[in-house]
Amino acid sequence: MNKLIKSFIFTALPCEAKPLVTHFKLKKDNSSHPFALYYNDNTVLAVSGCSKIAMAAAVAYSLAKFQHSAHPVLVNVGIAGHKTASLGDLFAAHKISDVETGKHFYPQLVAKLPCQTLAINTVSIPETSYADDCLYEMEASAFYEIAVRFTSGELIQAFKIVSDNQKSSINQIDAQLVSEWINAKVETIVEGIKQLELLAQLLENRESAYYQMALERWHFTVTAQLQLKALLQRWDVLTDNAKLDFSERELQHGKAVLLWLEQKINALEFSL
Repeated sequence: MNKLIKSFIFTALPCEAKPLVTHFKLKKDNSSHPFALYYNDNTVLAVSGCSKIAMAAAVAYSLAKFQHSAHPVLVNVGIAGHKTASLGDLFAAHKISDVETGKHFYPQLVAKLPCQTLAINTVSIPETSYADDCLYEMEASAFYEIAVRFTSGELIQAFKIVSDNQKSSINQIDAQLVSEWINAKVETIVEGIKQLELLAQLLENRESAYYQMALERWHFTVTAQLQLKALLQRWDVLTDNAKLDFSERELQHGKAVLLWLEQKINALEFSL
């Protein structure tokens, strides 16, 4: 494979993966791997197995194995329970919470997604009481926590299909039903991925007007120059080219500039 991968899709179960493998015409990698892997020139799909640990490992393994663009799109697709939502309904995430650790993650809704959003609670054992108005599943928090190490937060998303609710228990789910639900929404999921890819392309092609200015004022190593460019691209996209005032703080060197930019972006993302 010579081309850089643009998008990675992660599912926990083979039945979740099947409609996506068919749609993208992905080939199975039959060499020895800890996970089932499917790919074409632009997309990789990994089937992790259930649990946070399995999903985290699949994300890290896939991103390390395949050469990818500087800003890959990372997507988790799977099933989830909800108290009242209808079986087969599709949602994206605007908040992901790990119930055990108390960590919260906020996917950045910069791209225009083709479905409604809900909060997701990630649990280690199936949730059947549906105490909160949110989706319940078992992988999304681990997916996001590892994914954000490899790409920009606005290019990470979880798409969940409702598989159980108060009227239809988790015991009624079977593999064929899961594949049918995801197949019914596959075009919508693919449209969501396309919107994220368009945003990624914008990040790839844009060079901030502040980039050369910063290089002239401070010294950056080659690696730091790449970090600077990526941070400035994210600032431009998230703020629609808002002004940056480098005199806001006394910045003595390149590392301080990078830290300052990261803090400004983090504060911005939290408030979105």
